Amino acid sequence: MNAWLHELYKVLGLFIALIVVNCAILGRSESFAVKNGVAASAVDGLAMGLGFTGALVLLGLVREFLGSGTLFAQASQLLGPAFSFLEVKIPGYGGALLMILPPGAFAALGFLLAGKRLIDRRLAEREAARAAVAAA
Repeated sequence: MNAWLHELYKVLGLFIALIVVNCAILGRSESFAVKNGVAASAVDGLAMGLGFTGALVLLGLVREFLGSGTLFAQASQLLGPAFSFLEVKIPGYGGALLMILPPGAFAALGFLLAGKRLIDRRLAEREAARAAVAAA
């Protein structure tokens, strides 16, 4: 869109990504709801919403921390002075520009997924070891 309809991209650029994420979430929810009942679909929708929210918050925290060296920067301006205790800054850290840019999001997401796979593998190995001990 940026290459062929640049003027339209300048107006809609931010919203294109939001539409894509929205379609991914709704498409997954719809495919589950078609095959299951109302109660299961409601629980699945709530769980998927919380899961996507948690993943996006974690990704944002990692990118802010590595990109700027801060956590909850200027939270007191948004939430009031009572929330200034949330603001964390690493003294002397200039940040990594890559983590603020879009490729940094892909890198951070890749590392988070690799970490999840590592945790899943370790849990599966522990479960296999417990099953082997129980069988013996």
